[in-house]
Amino acid sequence: GRDGRYGAHILRRVLRLGIGEAIRADTMGFDVAITELVLTESSLEKGSGGTTTEFTVEFNLLPKKKMEYGAVERAAKRINIALARATDNGDIALAMGAAAKAETAWPADVRDRVIEEFLFDAEDQDEGEEEDSGGVVGDAAIDDMDDFDLREVVPTTKLIIDEKTLILPDQEEYDGPFGMPGDTTYAKDDIYLGGGNGGVFSDYSKESINSSPFQGTLGPILLDAVVQRAIQRQPRVIAIGDVHGCLDELQMLLRRCDYRPGDLIVFLGDLVSKGPDSLAVVQMAREIGAIGVRGNHDFEVVRWHQAIKSGADPPVIGSEHYRIASTLSKADLKWMYSLPWYITSKELGALFVHAGFVSGIRLGKQNPRLMMNMRSILPDGTVTSKFFNNWPWARLWDGPKTVLFGHDADRGLQQYEHAIGLDTGCVYGGRLTACILPEKRLVSVNAKREYFHYRRKRFD
Repeated sequence: GRDGRYGAHILRRVLRLGIGEAIRADTMGFDVAITELVLTESSLEKGSGGTTTEFTVEFNLLPKKKMEYGAVERAAKRINIALARATDNGDIALAMGAAAKAETAWPADVRDRVIEEFLFDAEDQDEGEEEDSGGVVGDAAIDDMDDFDLREVVPTTKLIIDEKTLILPDQEEYDGPFGMPGDTTYAKDDIYLGGGNGGVFSDYSKESINSSPFQGTLGPILLDAVVQRAIQRQPRVIAIGDVHGCLDELQMLLRRCDYRPGDLIVFLGDLVSKGPDSLAVVQMAREIGAIGVRGNHDFEVVRWHQAIKSGADPPVIGSEHYRIASTLSKADLKWMYSLPWYITSKELGALFVHAGFVSGIRLGKQNPRLMMNMRSILPDGTVTSKFFNNWPWARLWDGPKTVLFGHDADRGLQQYEHAIGLDTGCVYGGRLTACILPEKRLVSVNAKREYFHYRRKRFD
């Protein structure tokens, strides 16, 4: 029949439904779209008088919603695996047969013939390919179904991601350690023990629980014990004054505070500069999941990094901030960029800032430069970064939240009704100090030595 009742558009529909079912495209969040259907007509064995039509189909997979760049790569790998498996074990032919059986646009005899050929293809997976003869006749060839014989389906696929559905990362995708060299993704079998390249973790999934260590009971039991211990211990917030690259003293202070996973560290700014190991301090802060506020020295490192990215020349006179900005890792720079001007906690009734606040001005209107640099507020209301012995800004802060701050090493430990200053001059040979919340308990350790000799000019 050439009336179009069972033309190429019907076969396209059957293929789309069959392929989608075979590779479980819907569960992976994709729709199948047939983009090209090439049919090749050739003669059957001599004397049979019939012909066979073989076809090659190309299809695209279109995501149903926006996808991250890394998710696209992982999805492409899963799709390729699913397609190869469905082709090898005959599932794709069976799925197409089921789709053809459900198709109502074909006459019954044509539908039964198509189903038979699909199922024949599923049972004949191990046989060699038929020799080709004849030429490509295009989509219209399917209109003549009298001698239609399906012998081969060669599916090829493309993963098509519209620009509107693709979310690009702000930095390079993590590369390794699993998979082949250069891979940015890895399969499930690559990471679990006993599969792929002999990964590093046991598979505690439901279907693999019996082959996991201790039938999967030891791991969860230990995990539950750790969680319950953390809950009973009531994790704390530990605010720490200006570290200035003093790594050894920071480690000693955390031990003195009995720091354990679950406790939250809040740095009050100036983690870097002047001290012996600024890079290691930032790395450690990031790796233990600490948060913090931006100090004036942290700010200078961020500014230098922005200048480097803009192509600025190195400083004529050596700058420690430039050196730090040019040698920090991408992850550590990202952590530095994330530092806000201040942090507020309603539950603790606390505010965290590097230098200070001006009383009477709501937080959203505070000046960022003053929050990083201020030390004194004079009687006439002048806010200054200079040290005026009798006019600390904190004396004017009337709460209700308690401010924890650093920056002012000249005054050392400061304790007011609603403000606590924790910069006790570790880098100058003083002490590194922490305040443990909610009990507001102070803990400190001595500096190993004086790393930076500096005395600020005092004003009365």
